Amino acid sequence: MVVNSFSFLLFFVVVFIFYYLPVFRKTPKYQNCILLLSSYFFYAYADWKMVPLLLAATVVFYFLGLWLKKKIDEEKWNSVTWIKVLGIVLGVGVLGYFKYFNFFAGSIAHLLSLCGLNVSWTALNIIIPVGVSFFTFRLLSYILEVSNEAIEPTKNFVDFAVYISFFPTILSGPIDRAKKFIPQLEVTRRLDYSTAIDGCRQILWGIFIKMCIADNLATITDSVWANYQNESGSTLLVAALLYVIQLYTDFDGYSHMAIGVGKILNIKIARNFNHPLLSRNVADFWRRWHMSLSTWITDYVYTPLSYSFRSWGSLGVILAVMVNLFVIGLWHGANWTYIVFGLYHGILFIPLVLSGAFSKGSKLTAGRLELPHIKDFLLMALTYIIIAVGMVIFRAPSVADAINFSRGLVSLTLFSNPSINLRITLVFSILLLLLLEWKQRDKEHPLQCSPNRTTKLIRYAIDVVVLIAIAYFGNVESNQFIYFQF
Repeated sequence: MVVNSFSFLLFFVVVFIFYYLPVFRKTPKYQNCILLLSSYFFYAYADWKMVPLLLAATVVFYFLGLWLKKKIDEEKWNSVTWIKVLGIVLGVGVLGYFKYFNFFAGSIAHLLSLCGLNVSWTALNIIIPVGVSFFTFRLLSYILEVSNEAIEPTKNFVDFAVYISFFPTILSGPIDRAKKFIPQLEVTRRLDYSTAIDGCRQILWGIFIKMCIADNLATITDSVWANYQNESGSTLLVAALLYVIQLYTDFDGYSHMAIGVGKILNIKIARNFNHPLLSRNVADFWRRWHMSLSTWITDYVYTPLSYSFRSWGSLGVILAVMVNLFVIGLWHGANWTYIVFGLYHGILFIPLVLSGAFSKGSKLTAGRLELPHIKDFLLMALTYIIIAVGMVIFRAPSVADAINFSRGLVSLTLFSNPSINLRITLVFSILLLLLLEWKQRDKEHPLQCSPNRTTKLIRYAIDVVVLIAIAYFGNVESNQFIYFQF
Protein backbone atom coordinates (compact mmCIF):
# COMPACT_ATOMS: atom_id res chain seq x y z
CA MET A 1 0.00 0.00 0.00
CA VAL A 2 2.02 2.94 -1.30
CA VAL A 3 1.07 6.52 -0.55
CA ASN A 4 0.10 7.34 -4.14
CA SER A 5 -2.32 4.41 -4.44
CA PHE A 6 -6.11 4.29 -4.20
CA SER A 7 -5.88 1.79 -1.34
CA PHE A 8 -3.83 4.28 0.70
CA LEU A 9 -6.39 7.00 -0.03
CA LEU A 10 -9.16 4.82 1.40
CA PHE A 11 -6.98 3.91 4.37
CA PHE A 12 -6.13 7.53 5.09
CA VAL A 13 -9.73 8.70 4.79
CA VAL A 14 -10.71 6.23 7.51
CA VAL A 15 -7.76 7.33 9.69
CA PHE A 16 -8.64 10.99 9.14
CA ILE A 17 -12.29 10.51 10.14
CA PHE A 18 -11.52 8.69 13.37
CA TYR A 19 -8.54 10.93 14.18
CA TYR A 20 -10.67 14.10 14.13
CA LEU A 21 -13.89 12.68 15.56
CA PRO A 22 -14.97 14.82 18.55
CA VAL A 23 -14.87 11.81 20.85
CA PHE A 24 -11.24 11.05 19.96
CA ARG A 25 -9.83 14.55 19.70
CA LYS A 26 -10.76 15.34 23.31
CA THR A 27 -7.37 14.14 24.44
CA PRO A 28 -4.06 13.35 22.72
CA LYS A 29 -4.16 9.86 24.24
CA TYR A 30 -7.08 8.85 22.03
CA GLN A 31 -5.59 10.39 18.91
CA ASN A 32 -2.29 8.66 19.54
CA CYS A 33 -4.04 5.32 19.95
CA ILE A 34 -5.64 5.88 16.53
CA LEU A 35 -2.22 6.65 15.07
CA LEU A 36 -0.63 3.59 16.68
CA LEU A 37 -3.31 1.19 15.46
CA SER A 38 -3.19 2.76 12.01
CA SER A 39 0.60 2.58 11.86
CA TYR A 40 0.75 -1.08 12.83
CA PHE A 41 -2.02 -1.93 10.36
CA PHE A 42 -0.10 -0.06 7.66
CA TYR A 43 3.17 -1.84 8.51
CA ALA A 44 1.44 -5.24 8.71
CA TYR A 45 -0.06 -4.61 5.28
CA ALA A 46 3.46 -4.13 3.95
CA ASP A 47 5.18 -6.93 5.89
CA TRP A 48 3.06 -8.60 8.58
CA LYS A 49 5.76 -11.16 9.45
CA MET A 50 8.01 -8.39 10.79
CA VAL A 51 5.45 -6.78 13.09
CA PRO A 52 6.78 -8.78 16.10
CA LEU A 53 10.29 -7.46 15.40
CA LEU A 54 9.07 -3.85 15.26
CA LEU A 55 7.07 -4.29 18.46
CA ALA A 56 9.89 -6.07 20.31
CA ALA A 57 12.44 -3.41 19.33
CA THR A 58 10.05 -0.68 20.42
CA VAL A 59 9.46 -2.30 23.83
CA VAL A 60 13.18 -2.89 24.45
CA PHE A 61 14.22 0.65 23.57
CA TYR A 62 11.33 2.16 25.53
CA PHE A 63 12.58 0.51 28.70
CA LEU A 64 16.22 1.28 27.83
CA GLY A 65 15.29 4.96 27.75
CA LEU A 66 13.65 4.78 31.18
CA TRP A 67 16.61 2.80 32.54
CA LEU A 68 19.01 5.42 31.23
CA LYS A 69 17.04 8.20 32.89
CA LYS A 70 17.09 6.38 36.22
CA LYS A 71 20.86 5.96 36.12
CA ILE A 72 21.36 9.59 35.04
CA ASP A 73 19.29 10.78 38.00
CA GLU A 74 21.37 8.57 40.26
CA GLU A 75 24.53 9.98 38.60
CA LYS A 76 25.81 6.47 37.93
CA TRP A 77 27.69 7.46 34.79
CA ASN A 78 29.40 4.11 34.24
CA SER A 79 25.97 2.48 34.10
CA VAL A 80 24.77 5.20 31.72
CA THR A 81 27.68 4.45 29.41
CA TRP A 82 27.03 0.71 29.44
CA ILE A 83 23.31 1.12 28.80
CA LYS A 84 24.09 3.50 25.94
CA VAL A 85 26.53 0.98 24.46
CA LEU A 86 23.93 -1.76 24.88
CA GLY A 87 21.38 0.32 23.00
CA ILE A 88 23.84 1.01 20.17
CA VAL A 89 24.80 -2.68 19.95
CA LEU A 90 21.16 -3.76 19.84
CA GLY A 91 20.17 -1.14 17.27
CA VAL A 92 23.17 -1.70 15.02
CA GLY A 93 22.83 -5.44 15.63
CA VAL A 94 19.27 -5.55 14.31
CA LEU A 95 20.24 -3.53 11.26
CA GLY A 96 23.48 -5.48 10.75
CA TYR A 97 21.91 -8.92 11.01
CA PHE A 98 18.95 -8.39 8.73
CA LYS A 99 20.60 -6.11 6.19
CA TYR A 100 24.34 -6.83 6.16
CA PHE A 101 25.06 -10.27 7.63
CA ASN A 102 25.10 -12.17 4.33
CA PHE A 103 27.03 -9.37 2.63
CA PHE A 104 29.87 -9.19 5.14
CA ALA A 105 30.02 -12.94 5.76
CA GLY A 106 30.14 -13.62 2.03
CA SER A 107 32.76 -10.90 1.48
CA ILE A 108 34.97 -12.31 4.25
CA ALA A 109 34.63 -15.83 2.82
CA HIS A 110 35.59 -14.53 -0.62
CA LEU A 111 38.59 -12.64 0.80
CA LEU A 112 39.79 -15.75 2.62
CA SER A 113 39.47 -17.79 -0.57
CA LEU A 114 41.70 -15.28 -2.36
CA CYS A 115 44.27 -15.92 0.37
CA GLY A 116 44.12 -19.65 -0.26
CA LEU A 117 41.76 -20.46 2.61
CA ASN A 118 38.69 -22.23 1.30
CA VAL A 119 35.67 -21.44 3.46
CA SER A 120 32.35 -23.11 2.83
CA TRP A 121 29.71 -20.40 2.99
CA THR A 122 26.02 -20.62 2.20
CA ALA A 123 23.98 -17.45 2.42
CA LEU A 124 21.26 -17.51 5.06
CA ASN A 125 17.68 -17.00 4.00
CA ILE A 126 17.26 -13.68 5.81
CA ILE A 127 14.25 -11.54 4.95
CA ILE A 128 15.04 -7.83 5.24
CA PRO A 129 12.20 -6.06 7.10
CA VAL A 130 10.77 -3.12 5.19
CA GLY A 131 11.76 0.20 6.71
CA VAL A 132 14.40 -1.36 8.98
CA SER A 133 17.00 1.28 8.10
CA PHE A 134 14.57 4.03 9.06
CA PHE A 135 13.07 2.76 12.32
CA THR A 136 16.42 1.52 13.70
CA PHE A 137 17.87 5.00 13.20
CA ARG A 138 14.95 6.45 15.17
CA LEU A 139 15.61 3.94 17.95
CA LEU A 140 19.32 4.75 18.00
CA SER A 141 18.87 8.52 17.99
CA TYR A 142 16.39 8.22 20.87
CA ILE A 143 18.89 6.35 23.06
CA LEU A 144 21.72 8.72 22.11
CA GLU A 145 19.65 11.82 22.86
CA VAL A 146 18.47 10.43 26.21
CA SER A 147 22.01 9.44 27.23
CA ASN A 148 23.30 12.88 26.24
CA GLU A 149 20.45 14.47 28.25
CA ALA A 150 19.20 16.24 25.12
CA ILE A 151 15.69 14.92 25.82
CA GLU A 152 13.70 13.40 28.64
CA PRO A 153 12.59 9.83 27.89
CA THR A 154 8.84 9.59 27.48
CA LYS A 155 6.96 7.53 30.04
CA ASN A 156 4.07 7.09 27.64
CA PHE A 157 4.62 3.88 25.67
CA VAL A 158 1.96 4.72 23.08
CA ASP A 159 3.66 8.04 22.27
CA PHE A 160 7.02 6.30 21.89
CA ALA A 161 5.54 3.53 19.73
CA VAL A 162 3.87 6.09 17.46
CA TYR A 163 7.19 7.91 17.06
CA ILE A 164 8.90 4.69 15.94
CA SER A 165 6.11 3.39 13.69
CA PHE A 166 4.37 6.55 12.35
CA PHE A 167 2.85 5.25 9.13
CA PRO A 168 3.68 8.08 6.68
CA THR A 169 7.42 7.76 7.41
CA ILE A 170 8.17 4.21 8.56
CA LEU A 171 8.85 2.77 5.09
CA SER A 172 11.02 5.50 3.55
CA GLY A 173 11.44 8.29 6.06
CA PRO A 174 12.10 11.10 6.67
CA ILE A 175 13.97 10.11 9.83
CA ASP A 176 12.41 12.25 12.54
CA ARG A 177 14.08 13.02 15.87
CA ALA A 178 12.28 12.34 19.13
CA LYS A 179 13.10 15.83 20.42
CA LYS A 180 10.82 17.46 17.85
CA PHE A 181 8.36 14.66 17.14
CA ILE A 182 7.23 13.32 20.54
CA PRO A 183 6.24 16.72 22.03
CA GLN A 184 3.71 17.04 19.21
CA LEU A 185 2.04 13.87 20.43
CA GLU A 186 1.61 15.27 23.93
CA VAL A 187 -0.95 17.88 22.87
CA THR A 188 -4.33 17.54 21.18
CA ARG A 189 -4.15 18.16 17.43
CA ARG A 190 -6.91 20.17 15.80
CA LEU A 191 -7.49 20.35 12.08
CA ASP A 192 -5.72 23.48 10.86
CA TYR A 193 -7.31 24.41 7.54
CA SER A 194 -4.43 26.38 6.06
CA THR A 195 -1.85 23.76 7.11
CA ALA A 196 -4.01 20.94 5.76
CA ILE A 197 -4.51 22.72 2.42
CA ASP A 198 -0.75 23.26 2.16
CA GLY A 199 -0.30 19.57 2.97
CA CYS A 200 -2.70 18.63 0.16
CA ARG A 201 -0.72 20.77 -2.27
CA GLN A 202 2.50 19.15 -1.11
CA ILE A 203 0.96 15.71 -1.66
CA LEU A 204 -0.20 16.84 -5.11
CA TRP A 205 3.32 17.93 -6.00
CA GLY A 206 4.75 14.65 -4.69
CA ILE A 207 2.33 12.62 -6.80
CA PHE A 208 3.15 14.72 -9.86
CA ILE A 209 6.92 14.33 -9.71
CA LYS A 210 6.62 10.63 -8.81
CA MET A 211 4.11 9.57 -11.47
CA CYS A 212 4.79 12.07 -14.25
CA ILE A 213 8.58 12.26 -13.98
CA ALA A 214 10.16 9.48 -11.89
CA ASP A 215 8.02 6.59 -13.15
CA ASN A 216 8.19 7.72 -16.79
CA LEU A 217 11.96 8.18 -16.56
CA ALA A 218 12.29 4.73 -14.97
CA THR A 219 11.07 3.06 -18.18
CA ILE A 220 13.86 4.84 -20.07
CA THR A 221 16.78 4.40 -17.68
CA ASP A 222 15.87 0.80 -16.82
CA SER A 223 15.85 -0.18 -20.49
CA VAL A 224 19.25 1.46 -21.02
CA TRP A 225 20.77 -0.28 -18.00
CA ALA A 226 19.32 -3.62 -19.07
CA ASN A 227 21.33 -3.44 -22.31
CA TYR A 228 24.01 -0.84 -21.57
CA GLN A 229 26.81 -2.92 -23.16
CA ASN A 230 25.23 -2.37 -26.58
CA GLU A 231 24.25 1.28 -26.17
CA SER A 232 26.15 4.28 -27.54
CA GLY A 233 28.09 6.60 -25.28
CA SER A 234 25.61 9.40 -25.95
CA THR A 235 22.71 7.17 -24.88
CA LEU A 236 24.53 6.21 -21.69
CA LEU A 237 25.28 9.88 -20.98
CA VAL A 238 21.64 10.92 -21.36
CA ALA A 239 20.52 7.97 -19.21
CA ALA A 240 23.03 8.92 -16.49
CA LEU A 241 21.90 12.54 -16.50
CA LEU A 242 18.24 11.52 -16.41
CA TYR A 243 18.74 9.06 -13.55
CA VAL A 244 19.64 11.90 -11.17
CA ILE A 245 16.24 13.46 -11.84
CA GLN A 246 14.53 10.06 -11.64
CA LEU A 247 16.02 9.21 -8.24
CA TYR A 248 15.38 12.70 -6.91
CA THR A 249 11.74 12.89 -8.02
CA ASP A 250 11.07 9.34 -6.83
CA PHE A 251 12.40 9.86 -3.30
CA ASP A 252 11.44 13.52 -2.98
CA GLY A 253 7.98 12.61 -4.25
CA TYR A 254 7.55 10.15 -1.39
CA SER A 255 8.91 12.65 1.13
CA HIS A 256 6.49 15.35 -0.03
CA MET A 257 3.57 12.95 0.26
CA ALA A 258 4.61 11.79 3.73
CA ILE A 259 5.13 15.35 4.97
CA GLY A 260 1.82 16.41 3.42
CA VAL A 261 -0.03 13.60 5.21
CA GLY A 262 1.62 14.71 8.44
CA LYS A 263 0.42 18.28 7.88
CA ILE A 264 -3.17 17.10 7.44
CA LEU A 265 -2.81 15.32 10.79
CA ASN A 266 -1.24 18.54 12.16
CA ILE A 267 2.08 16.80 12.81
CA LYS A 268 5.25 18.38 11.48
CA ILE A 269 7.63 15.91 9.84
CA ALA A 270 11.30 16.64 9.21
CA ARG A 271 12.17 18.07 5.81
CA ASN A 272 14.13 15.71 3.57
CA PHE A 273 15.12 17.76 0.51
CA ASN A 274 15.89 21.42 -0.11
CA HIS A 275 16.00 21.72 -3.90
CA PRO A 276 19.27 19.74 -4.40
CA LEU A 277 19.26 20.37 -8.16
CA LEU A 278 20.33 23.92 -7.27
CA SER A 279 23.49 22.74 -5.48
CA ARG A 280 26.73 24.52 -6.38
CA ASN A 281 29.18 21.95 -4.96
CA VAL A 282 29.05 18.51 -3.39
CA ALA A 283 28.93 19.87 0.18
CA ASP A 284 25.97 22.03 -0.80
CA PHE A 285 24.40 18.94 -2.35
CA TRP A 286 24.58 16.94 0.89
CA ARG A 287 23.15 19.87 2.81
CA ARG A 288 20.14 19.66 0.50
CA TRP A 289 19.85 15.92 -0.30
CA HIS A 290 18.24 13.36 2.06
CA MET A 291 18.67 15.85 4.87
CA SER A 292 17.18 13.72 7.64
CA LEU A 293 19.82 11.03 6.97
CA SER A 294 22.79 13.31 6.31
CA THR A 295 22.14 15.41 9.43
CA TRP A 296 21.62 12.24 11.51
CA ILE A 297 24.96 10.78 10.47
CA THR A 298 26.67 14.16 10.71
CA ASP A 299 25.45 14.59 14.30
CA TYR A 300 26.31 11.10 15.50
CA VAL A 301 29.31 10.19 13.31
CA TYR A 302 31.02 13.24 11.81
CA THR A 303 30.73 15.60 14.81
CA PRO A 304 32.25 13.19 17.39
CA LEU A 305 34.99 12.17 14.94
CA SER A 306 35.87 15.74 13.96
CA TYR A 307 36.15 16.57 17.66
CA SER A 308 38.44 13.57 18.23
CA PHE A 309 40.55 14.43 15.17
CA ARG A 310 40.65 18.20 15.77
CA SER A 311 44.38 18.16 16.56
CA TRP A 312 45.08 16.79 13.08
CA GLY A 313 43.84 19.93 11.32
CA SER A 314 42.55 19.52 7.77
CA LEU A 315 43.57 15.85 7.71
CA GLY A 316 41.30 15.19 10.68
CA VAL A 317 38.38 16.90 8.95
CA ILE A 318 39.02 14.88 5.78
CA LEU A 319 39.12 11.60 7.72
CA ALA A 320 35.89 12.47 9.55
CA VAL A 321 34.22 13.38 6.25
CA MET A 322 35.40 10.15 4.60
CA VAL A 323 33.98 8.05 7.44
CA ASN A 324 30.79 10.08 7.35
CA LEU A 325 30.24 9.50 3.64
CA PHE A 326 31.29 5.85 3.98
CA VAL A 327 28.51 5.34 6.54
CA ILE A 328 26.01 7.19 4.34
CA GLY A 329 26.91 4.95 1.43
CA LEU A 330 26.78 1.75 3.50
CA TRP A 331 23.41 2.73 4.98
CA HIS A 332 21.84 2.36 1.55
CA GLY A 333 22.44 -1.35 1.26
CA ALA A 334 24.59 -4.46 1.29
CA ASN A 335 26.50 -3.88 -1.92
CA TRP A 336 30.01 -2.64 -2.65
CA THR A 337 28.53 -0.11 -5.06
CA TYR A 338 27.06 1.86 -2.14
CA ILE A 339 30.37 1.83 -0.30
CA VAL A 340 32.21 3.06 -3.39
CA PHE A 341 29.45 5.65 -3.90
CA GLY A 342 30.04 7.00 -0.40
CA LEU A 343 33.83 7.04 -0.80
CA TYR A 344 33.47 8.78 -4.18
CA HIS A 345 31.58 11.62 -2.50
CA GLY A 346 34.07 11.66 0.37
CA ILE A 347 36.91 12.21 -2.09
CA LEU A 348 34.98 15.07 -3.69
CA PHE A 349 34.96 16.82 -0.31
CA ILE A 350 38.76 16.92 -0.08
CA PRO A 351 39.34 20.00 -2.30
CA LEU A 352 36.49 21.76 -0.51
CA VAL A 353 38.08 21.09 2.88
CA LEU A 354 41.53 22.16 1.72
CA SER A 355 40.20 25.35 0.11
CA GLY A 356 38.12 26.28 3.13
CA ALA A 357 34.87 26.10 1.15
CA PHE A 358 33.61 23.03 3.02
CA SER A 359 31.38 24.86 5.48
CA LYS A 360 30.65 27.93 3.42
CA GLY A 361 27.23 28.47 1.95
CA SER A 362 25.58 31.47 0.41
CA LYS A 363 21.98 32.17 -0.50
CA LEU A 364 21.01 31.81 -4.13
CA THR A 365 19.86 35.07 -5.67
CA ALA A 366 18.40 35.78 -9.08
CA GLY A 367 20.22 37.74 -11.75
CA ARG A 368 18.81 39.23 -14.91
CA LEU A 369 15.41 37.99 -16.05
CA GLU A 370 15.04 36.36 -12.61
CA LEU A 371 17.44 33.59 -13.69
CA PRO A 372 20.51 32.33 -11.81
CA HIS A 373 23.72 34.31 -12.13
CA ILE A 374 25.98 32.83 -14.80
CA LYS A 375 28.57 31.75 -12.22
CA ASP A 376 25.93 30.00 -10.12
CA PHE A 377 24.46 28.36 -13.21
CA LEU A 378 27.85 26.98 -14.29
CA LEU A 379 28.56 25.70 -10.78
CA MET A 380 25.15 24.03 -10.65
CA ALA A 381 25.73 22.40 -14.03
CA LEU A 382 29.19 21.14 -13.02
CA THR A 383 27.85 19.81 -9.70
CA TYR A 384 25.01 18.07 -11.52
CA ILE A 385 27.46 16.26 -13.81
CA ILE A 386 29.64 15.22 -10.84
CA ILE A 387 26.59 13.91 -9.01
CA ALA A 388 25.42 12.05 -12.13
CA VAL A 389 28.76 10.20 -12.30
CA GLY A 390 28.30 9.15 -8.70
CA MET A 391 24.77 8.00 -9.40
CA VAL A 392 26.12 5.61 -12.04
CA ILE A 393 27.88 3.83 -9.18
CA PHE A 394 24.73 4.04 -7.05
CA ARG A 395 22.50 2.59 -9.80
CA ALA A 396 24.86 -0.14 -11.00
CA PRO A 397 24.17 -3.74 -9.91
CA SER A 398 27.89 -4.20 -9.21
CA VAL A 399 31.14 -2.24 -9.20
CA ALA A 400 32.13 -4.04 -12.42
CA ASP A 401 28.92 -2.81 -14.09
CA ALA A 402 29.64 0.75 -12.90
CA ILE A 403 33.14 0.58 -14.42
CA ASN A 404 31.88 -0.85 -17.71
CA PHE A 405 29.07 1.71 -17.90
CA SER A 406 31.59 4.51 -17.28
CA ARG A 407 33.87 3.16 -20.01
CA GLY A 408 30.97 3.35 -22.42
CA LEU A 409 30.52 7.01 -21.51
CA VAL A 410 33.99 7.91 -22.79
CA SER A 411 33.79 5.96 -26.04
CA LEU A 412 33.81 7.63 -29.47
CA THR A 413 30.07 7.00 -29.73
CA LEU A 414 29.62 9.75 -27.14
CA PHE A 415 29.24 12.15 -30.09
CA SER A 416 26.56 10.11 -31.87
CA ASN A 417 22.84 10.69 -31.65
CA PRO A 418 21.36 9.11 -28.51
CA SER A 419 18.72 6.44 -29.04
CA ILE A 420 16.57 7.78 -26.20
CA ASN A 421 13.26 9.27 -27.24
CA LEU A 422 11.83 11.71 -24.69
CA ARG A 423 8.12 12.39 -25.04
CA ILE A 424 7.14 16.03 -25.10
CA THR A 425 4.99 15.53 -22.00
CA LEU A 426 8.00 14.23 -20.06
CA VAL A 427 10.14 17.15 -21.24
CA PHE A 428 7.37 19.53 -20.17
CA SER A 429 7.21 17.90 -16.72
CA ILE A 430 10.97 18.18 -16.20
CA LEU A 431 10.99 21.81 -17.32
CA LEU A 432 8.10 22.56 -14.95
CA LEU A 433 10.06 20.87 -12.16
CA LEU A 434 13.18 22.97 -12.83
CA LEU A 435 11.20 26.20 -13.20
CA LEU A 436 9.23 25.79 -9.98
CA GLU A 437 12.23 24.53 -8.03
CA TRP A 438 14.07 27.73 -8.94
CA LYS A 439 11.15 30.13 -8.48
CA GLN A 440 10.17 28.52 -5.15
CA ARG A 441 13.72 27.93 -3.87
CA ASP A 442 12.90 29.67 -0.59
CA LYS A 443 9.77 27.56 -0.04
CA GLU A 444 9.37 24.11 1.47
CA HIS A 445 7.81 22.79 -1.75
CA PRO A 446 7.17 24.26 -5.20
CA LEU A 447 3.39 24.57 -4.78
CA GLN A 448 3.66 26.43 -1.47
CA CYS A 449 2.34 29.98 -1.81
CA SER A 450 1.67 32.91 0.46
CA PRO A 451 -2.10 33.26 0.95
CA ASN A 452 -2.70 36.63 -0.63
CA ARG A 453 -5.22 37.69 -3.23
CA THR A 454 -2.68 38.65 -5.90
CA THR A 455 -1.41 35.07 -6.28
CA LYS A 456 -4.66 33.18 -5.64
CA LEU A 457 -5.63 32.79 -9.29
CA ILE A 458 -2.12 31.76 -10.29
CA ARG A 459 -1.96 29.30 -7.41
CA TYR A 460 -5.19 27.57 -8.40
CA ALA A 461 -4.20 27.58 -12.07
CA ILE A 462 -0.95 25.76 -11.27
CA ASP A 463 -2.86 23.24 -9.13
CA VAL A 464 -5.23 22.54 -12.03
CA VAL A 465 -2.32 22.16 -14.50
CA VAL A 466 -0.61 19.69 -12.19
CA LEU A 467 -3.83 17.69 -11.74
CA ILE A 468 -4.38 17.54 -15.49
CA ALA A 469 -0.78 16.44 -16.00
CA ILE A 470 -1.16 13.61 -13.48
CA ALA A 471 -4.43 12.48 -15.06
CA TYR A 472 -3.20 12.52 -18.64
CA PHE A 473 0.38 11.35 -18.57
CA GLY A 474 1.07 10.05 -15.09
CA ASN A 475 2.47 6.50 -15.14
CA VAL A 476 -0.04 4.37 -13.22
CA GLU A 477 1.64 1.02 -13.93
CA SER A 478 4.75 1.51 -11.79
CA ASN A 479 4.19 2.88 -8.29
CA GLN A 480 6.96 1.30 -6.22
CA PHE A 481 9.45 3.68 -4.64
CA ILE A 482 13.20 3.18 -5.06
CA TYR A 483 13.96 3.82 -1.40
CA PHE A 484 11.63 1.03 -0.23
CA GLN A 485 14.59 -1.32 -0.82
CA PHE A 486 16.74 0.59 1.69
